[in-house]
Amino acid sequence: MSNNIVQFNEEIIKGQIKELVRDSVEETLNNLLEAEADKLTQAARYERKESRQGYRSGHYDRKLTTTSGDVMPHVPQLKGVPFETAIIERYRRRESSVEEALIEMYLAGVSVRRVEDITGALWGSKVSASTISELNKKAYANIEVWRNRSLKGSKVSLCVCGWNLPETKLGRRIRKCGCRQ
Repeated sequence: MSNNIVQFNEEIIKGQIKELVRDSVEETLNNLLEAEADKLTQAARYERKESRQGYRSGHYDRKLTTTSGDVMPHVPQLKGVPFETAIIERYRRRESSVEEALIEMYLAGVSVRRVEDITGALWGSKVSASTISELNKKAYANIEVWRNRSLKGSKVSLCVCGWNLPETKLGRRIRKCGCRQ
């Protein structure tokens, strides 16, 4: 038998892979933001051209929560050209899939405290209760719009198996459905 036994610590490897993915997401976002700034100014960084539209004025760091964890993209600041990036919406602090997951957890009946714990475990940063509450107000507003939409022109059918509903409850006759129980 050989004395060379190799052991792997699975938690350390998972942590390193997660950090690698997070770093690559951050690097990709930074490269996309730089390319977008180059396109708006019509010149690369430190490049002097006659066709140049604006100038760079440094950058600022912004925290963005993604499914890979928190990333800090370096958003370029420009002079002479308004820089509204199409990559990250203005005032957006979370990726849309993160917001959708938060809303789905709450609508599924997960408590706010539990949602905070889950987000901490999944993405490395907890989301405050007020943030969850704000997202749910938006979700409920969309649900209310959907509930009150007009059904004109739509055909609605109702199958009532084994239920005896009076005509006055529905305002029209119910035809007996063809399904069997």
